Amino acid sequence: MISVMSKKISYYTREGLDKLKTELAELKSKGRADIARQIAEARDKGDLSENAEYDAAKDAQGHLEAKIAQLEDLLANARLLDEANVDTSRVSILSKVTIRNKKNSASFTYMLVSEEEADLKAGKISTMSPIGKGLLGKKKGEVAMIKTPAGEVEFEITNITV
Repeated sequence: MISVMSKKISYYTREGLDKLKTELAELKSKGRADIARQIAEARDKGDLSENAEYDAAKDAQGHLEAKIAQLEDLLANARLLDEANVDTSRVSILSKVTIRNKKNSASFTYMLVSEEEADLKAGKISTMSPIGKGLLGKKKGEVAMIKTPAGEVEFEITNITV
């Protein structure tokens, strides 16, 4: 049976795309070199049929090659988003949106990005997250009802920028 990789197009910022390319390059060079060294060291220790280090190194090699294949697939289907083309009249991917919780008046600013680029500490949330999905397509001044683990929350969109 032939397995088919997903052909899902993903959109990235320049920073996110560069990060993926750097990770792939490191895995292909340093990662493969490290695994080859581990396999060679384990092979030098004798009988391969009872060599747990050799088995572990071969398993690690399999995981590394799978990760490389996954990144290559992501990059093959990656598209760079140009911030100059982002429409700030509505919330979309790459929008920086400021929202205000209607209940407690707390304000937050998030940038909506692809799932792979999401990083809450950096203020980047996925368009696939509950908040991201709830904000997409909304205009400044609109209220989004978003289901969260704590229940439904009303957020007012107070600003949209890039």
